[in-house]
This record gives sequence, C-alpha cells and structure tokens, in this order.
Amino acid sequence: MDSGWVDEGFGAVADTFAENFDLFPELGAAVTVYVGGRKVVELWDGEAAPGRQWDRETVVPVFSCAKGLVSLVVHLLAQEGRLDLDAPIGAYWPSFVAAGKEKITARMVLGHRAGIPVLDQTLSFEEIAAWTPVIAAIEAQKPLWEPGTSYEYHGHVFGFVLGEVVRRITGLRPGAYFRSVVGDPLGLRAWIGLPVDELGSLARLTEAEGRPPMPGPEHLLTRIVTMNGALVFPGLDVPHGWNDPALLGMELPGAGAVASATGLAGLYAAAVTGIDGSARLLTADTVTDAVREVSSGQGFLGFDAGARWGSGYLLDSATFRPLLGARSFGNDGAGGQFAFGDDEYGVGFGYVANRMVGHGDARANRLITAVRDCLG
Repeated sequence: MDSGWVDEGFGAVADTFAENFDLFPELGAAVTVYVGGRKVVELWDGEAAPGRQWDRETVVPVFSCAKGLVSLVVHLLAQEGRLDLDAPIGAYWPSFVAAGKEKITARMVLGHRAGIPVLDQTLSFEEIAAWTPVIAAIEAQKPLWEPGTSYEYHGHVFGFVLGEVVRRITGLRPGAYFRSVVGDPLGLRAWIGLPVDELGSLARLTEAEGRPPMPGPEHLLTRIVTMNGALVFPGLDVPHGWNDPALLGMELPGAGAVASATGLAGLYAAAVTGIDGSARLLTADTVTDAVREVSSGQGFLGFDAGARWGSGYLLDSATFRPLLGARSFGNDGAGGQFAFGDDEYGVGFGYVANRMVGHGDARANRLITAVRDCLG
C-alpha cells in the first residue's frame, strides 16, 4: 500500500504509481506533482534500503537529473544579466579558450554541441573530487568536432564546464550556489554533494536483472559516462560506486545529484510557477529561450534516440520522452528518475526510484501520461 496522498482529480496518478509496482521490478519509488504552485500528488512506497521502508524524507541518487539543477542556476544568471549564453565562455573563463575552444558558448554546452563530451586525460577519483584537476584538463582539451556543428551527450563535462562558469561568476561551485539561491530558501531536498547528515535518508540503489552491459572501456560512450574509467557505471556497491557516500558527497554536477521526488518536483514548480507563495524563478521569456530546440536527430556517435534538447533540458518528444507540450523541459537519470516543468500547464513533476531498470524504462512515462490525462 502506497503512502502519501493525492488531490481529487489525480487518482489516476495514484493508480498508475501502484500499477508500476505490479508491472515492473520496482523496489522503492516516489512521485510528486505540483500544479499551479500547489502540491497535488505526493506518493511513496516500497523499500529504501534493506530493512528500511521509503518515507517522505527519502532521497536517492538521481544521476543526470543533476543537469536540471545546474541548468536552472545557469538560466538564472542569464536572466539576471550576469551571463550571456551566446557569448564565448572565454569571456568568463579566459584560460578555457586554449586548444581550439575560442568559439564555444554556454549555449553549446547546454545543447551538447561543444565538441568536448569527454576528456583525453584520465583523472583519478581523487582528482575528480578535487575539482581543479578536471578544470585544468578541460582547459587543455581539444574539441572532437568543430563546436556547434554536431552534438553528443556531454555527460560529466557538461556539469564541470558550466559549473566552473558559475564559480567564476558567483564565487561558488554549482552545488553550493544552487543551495544558496534555490535549495535552501525553498527548503528543497535536492543536492549536488549530499551532506553527511542526510545519509540516514539515502535510498540504496539496486540493479534490475537483464540490464544490457555497457560497451567496452575504449568506446566513446563508456568513456563519456565513466570519465575514462575513473567512475564506474553502472557499478553500485564497488568502491566509489553509486551507493558510496564518498561519490555522492562530492561535487559531480553533471550526474551526481541526490534528491527526493518532492525536491525535484518542487525545483521545477518553483521555476515555472513558484511554490508556497514564492514568485516563479524563471520568467516566461527565459522558459521560451530554454525550450527552443538546440539539438536533435543523429549525434556524433551515430545514434538517434529521438531525443530533443533545448538549452540544458530534454524537450517534449513523442518517441523518446512524451511530456505535456512545447513548453515542457526536464532531465532524466540513469536509474529511471525523471523531473520536468511546464509553465503552460503550471506543472512541476518528479519521479525517483532505487531499482535501475535501464533502456526502455516506462515507469516515469506512464506517470506523466496519467498526469496529462488528469489535466485534461
């Protein structure tokens, strides 16, 4: 029996959430929906860790949902006039421009078009945790293609490049800046770098059977998601795996967020409508800029999954991630987590789970369909 509540008119979301536990190898999960700045769904069920049930406070590693946190603060800085998304990054970070990166803009990174999805240099876990060695490696990196002419998922580099731009402008790394301007003021349970005192609320990830293996270590896709093997993937309970507090506590802004469903839904609701009486964080013009398509179709690796990218966010796509419409924007996580916002419908949505189902995971999509049906 799931815990939580739904408003009248959103019973279909509760039904679908319960059905997911019957249809898929769910272990523990939660879903939260805001409409018009008001929470209308907050549900959780299952096991967070052996011997511990999921509760309202439970948080889980949400992988690349981190890109939503980073993209939000980047758009806030642009909205405030402190960052020009279409100016060369070198205007804010002069040493970035070496090795043919003079024309790369924040917009190209947000749209995965910068040509630096992976680094040539192999860094240790400790060097990645230290931040500055990654920044030095980015500065030395030559683009794999002419920036702006193709796209490929920028995995971890996305977070480090944009995070360093945030740091150069604000003096804070992206995780700390997010908490200072969004997370702490709004009381959102979402972090890049999980505080030690939150470890007791952390769900433990598990793998569903039958997940296809990654390509070999030399394949560009594997290099992108593991930073040349310094980070394991999927790898959960090995040293420095995705259940390791040492990994979850470090600043890994491309893929290292930890959050609750309500934290993620609240983030997007705050962006598009405001929550608890607060003003919306992103203006309509900023959302219009964010949802303009930047990348789609076949990428540098030759794949075309049907994804469409705006500036930092996945957009509505009939074949990859059907959302509510043209003003929907969000990010997913490798474990099946997903969160998005839409200012036309006034929706903030967050779904998290600790069973990693993998390719073809339909759990979040089914919940989004239920939300769409409830909205009419």
